[in-house]
Amino acid sequence: MFEPRDAPYPELKKTHTMAHVGRPWTDYKPPPAAPVWAAIEGLGRYYILLAALELDVFDTMQRLGPSTVDVIADALDAPVDHVRSLLDGVVALDLLDQFTDVYELNDAAKRYLVSDGPASMAGLIPMAPGPHENWTQLADTVRSGRPATPIEDDPVGFYVPLVEGTFTTMFRCATRADLKIRYSAMRAPKILDLGAGGAPWSIAMLNGCPDGSAVVNDLPGVIDVAQAKTAEHGVADRCEFRPGDFHTIDIEAGHYDIVVLGHVCRTEGADGARHLIERAFEALKPEGRLVLADYFTDIERKFNPHAVIMGTTMMASTEKGFCFTHQEFSEWLRDAGFIDLRLVEPIGFQQSFVASRPR
Repeated sequence: MFEPRDAPYPELKKTHTMAHVGRPWTDYKPPPAAPVWAAIEGLGRYYILLAALELDVFDTMQRLGPSTVDVIADALDAPVDHVRSLLDGVVALDLLDQFTDVYELNDAAKRYLVSDGPASMAGLIPMAPGPHENWTQLADTVRSGRPATPIEDDPVGFYVPLVEGTFTTMFRCATRADLKIRYSAMRAPKILDLGAGGAPWSIAMLNGCPDGSAVVNDLPGVIDVAQAKTAEHGVADRCEFRPGDFHTIDIEAGHYDIVVLGHVCRTEGADGARHLIERAFEALKPEGRLVLADYFTDIERKFNPHAVIMGTTMMASTEKGFCFTHQEFSEWLRDAGFIDLRLVEPIGFQQSFVASRPR
């Protein structure tokens, strides 16, 4: 009777030669289980970090400085043993340092996890995976082709905290993009920012162009974040806020020097993304430029795991969302009429296509 058990000594599986199975290397060295454990631990790793943020661990440790667990537990008003277990978990994630029972923030925590860090992701982490309950029903989503609780059912409820949480990262990207795009060299540019969220691109461009102006679009409710952020950065008086669906709002033809599609195409599916690119082309002046920021997969959809997982995240939580390849976006841009395509990466994992409307 055949029993599908692994051999205790794989090197002795003489029947598993290349002539029989075509993969002789597994006779000598079975594949490691590390990818399986990495997936299993992924859930715990995320929730360790989330719990640390919810308990205010990083801001508390910034205030306390290097401290023993007793001092940290007292500050968090939580049991010492439980706080130690959590802190050790965060150390295992390489997001805290520990030496002789003294814990302290490491450089990554100081930069990304304290709420006022220079590149803080503290507000992004709770929102970035999408609605958590959708991940527990992923198999059903794949079977049915639709998540149980798509973001589209309550876009304002999801996107407001998301765009607030991602603002710091997107603003860093948009500001550094000037080194690649040189938008600050333009004189009085007219900017159209579709699905602007907190308007990080418009704010960065208006900061770099004192005579520029922007039309900032997003859904009613979400656009409130853009109004608040532009006021905070002192550029609101040069913005017109145009709430509505970016597929249907009125847009002036041939009017803009720059159109921004910042992380919106992957929510719309292929047809929706192509429609937005076509709208951008029609809105631009001759020689105007489109900046299309998103997460792009390679042609084989496997060499950029960050973008691939982002695509799965979109599938898990939206009605139409997927990530698309560089090649697909290149073809859609050229089909719409764009020329001089470039791909820039102002900061890590944040890529943008830059394309021009012909003269």
